[in-house]
Amino acid sequence: MSGVLVRLACTAAVAAQAVLAPVPAMAEPAPRSVSQLLTDLQRLYRQAEQATETYNATAERLKRQQAEVVRLDGELARARIALQGSRTDAGRLARQQYQGSSDFSAYLRLLLARDPQHALDEGQVIGRLTRERAETMARLTGTERKRDELARAARRALDARLTLAGRQRKQRDDVRARLADVERLLATLTPEQLGAVAGLERNSVAKAQRGLTASGALGGDDRPPSHGGDRAVRYALGQVGKPYRWGASGPESFDCSGLTSRAWQRAGTPIPRTSQEQWARLKRVPLRELRPGDLVVYFPEATHVAMYVGDGEVVEAPRPGEKVEVSPLASYPVLGAVRPDGSAAQAPATEAR
Repeated sequence: MSGVLVRLACTAAVAAQAVLAPVPAMAEPAPRSVSQLLTDLQRLYRQAEQATETYNATAERLKRQQAEVVRLDGELARARIALQGSRTDAGRLARQQYQGSSDFSAYLRLLLARDPQHALDEGQVIGRLTRERAETMARLTGTERKRDELARAARRALDARLTLAGRQRKQRDDVRARLADVERLLATLTPEQLGAVAGLERNSVAKAQRGLTASGALGGDDRPPSHGGDRAVRYALGQVGKPYRWGASGPESFDCSGLTSRAWQRAGTPIPRTSQEQWARLKRVPLRELRPGDLVVYFPEATHVAMYVGDGEVVEAPRPGEKVEVSPLASYPVLGAVRPDGSAAQAPATEAR
């Protein structure tokens, strides 16, 4: 847990003194055990991270929807220009037809003409103009229909964008509320309790890591990374010490999936933004086949993700109040692992981190 509990507790205590109204005297609740405090804190952190990943997913959908609105607006503008051109052509042909109109049919004009060949040539011209007019009118009708369809699609896309924006605001408020729950709990703890909780968590992680190693689930020696995996690991390790911030994907701060998605993007392989999408869409690999650059996903809901760096360790943006760090792979309950690229493994490159 490093120094997060102490840091957050100090911040939360100051905030609590500034904004919380006095609470009427009431029966003192039964003291919670250190184990229960740790369980409560881990639950609150997990809920906050789950809310963060939901927010991130909506943010990605909103970004795509905004691009769709821009695309449709561009198509609609081009359709309107084409429609104006078709209307101009239709007006020109209508004037030409009006100016060349006659009460006689083309057959009578041919019979009465002094120069039948000239009349035939004129008739061909008139026929060509008639066909051009029909084609222009068909194009005009089609362009009008396309404009109307695009206008409706643009309206639907804009409505969807507004709906997503409203949903994102609610999810942002949900994340903030859950983080406030963490701060309120930390503000109630004494320094002794904070130290005991941190110690218990370190011991729990160490025990889980020993169990994972002893089980043989991690296999033997590490496999070498692919070229892309090596670049992703080097980028992620280069972010160690930068702060966790929910919803952030760099370059100054990160949340868990913001770090992994940015690292693989820098390695030349774009991957989904959220931990849940990374788990759902990337290739699954057994833990015994892990190689540096693979992603380890945690919790049944796939709400946390870290990048494997070898020797049973991962680099991760752990949670609010902490910084990007290298941690034991078993820091959280492991759901499984995924591989962003299918490239063959190779010896690591020698470029500087």
